[in-house]
Amino acid sequence: ISAAPFHMWAPDAYEGAPTTITAYLAVGSKAASFALLLRLFAGTLGSARIAWEPLMIAAALLSMTIGNLAAVTQTNTKRLLAYSGINHAGYILLGLIAGNPTGLQGVLVYVLDYTFMNLGAFLVLASLTRQGLAGEDINDLRGLMKKAPGHALWMLVFLVSLAGIPPTAGFLGKYYIFLSLIETGHTTLAVIAAAYVAVSVYYYFRMVKAIFVETEEGELPPLATSLGTRLALGVTGALTLGIGIYPEPFLRLAQLSISR
Repeated sequence: ISAAPFHMWAPDAYEGAPTTITAYLAVGSKAASFALLLRLFAGTLGSARIAWEPLMIAAALLSMTIGNLAAVTQTNTKRLLAYSGINHAGYILLGLIAGNPTGLQGVLVYVLDYTFMNLGAFLVLASLTRQGLAGEDINDLRGLMKKAPGHALWMLVFLVSLAGIPPTAGFLGKYYIFLSLIETGHTTLAVIAAAYVAVSVYYYFRMVKAIFVETEEGELPPLATSLGTRLALGVTGALTLGIGIYPEPFLRLAQLSISR
């Protein structure tokens, strides 16, 4: 799950792999690993909570701290999203720490949200692979709104969702995590996590600024897109918005999953 202090592999692996492979690393392994952790800590190891909860709290706080502070200084988009993923791992761990039905439901919803919004962001970066530009620097996003408005607007949706701003899926996941912490008396953790949301808004909107405000010198080369890429962007974008606007079916599925 690339949670601290076992996070060191993520930035280098994300940067070094082809963007499409990075997308799989960012969502596939993380979602599967959290599904396993949910089974272990909410079920088999639930009776040993007094032993593992302090360790889990330390890992969550360390993940949010390292992920956010390191992401602020990044100029490489894939490394930025890698540290963002470390930060999100910390948020998901908070749902396990709460451990009540709201928290477990929040974990499932958050993992689902994260899958679509993060995969969508990497799909946009993969589309930027064109004539020597790899989409791996924030400057590569300059002028994207003028050249490819559709990609720019979808990227805005994904970044806003990653930051946890309504009415996107990312806000719904964070809402349930915060609610579960308050319900279980972990108020200090909720306050710290909420404060880190403000930090994440800064580095996500650095990318937004490059897309919508800054311009690229010279003529922009065409985007390397295909029907499959456009279809994948449409599906991930629609679900990122749809889960936030109409969450009831997904919440019912999450509730059904934890009841089993």
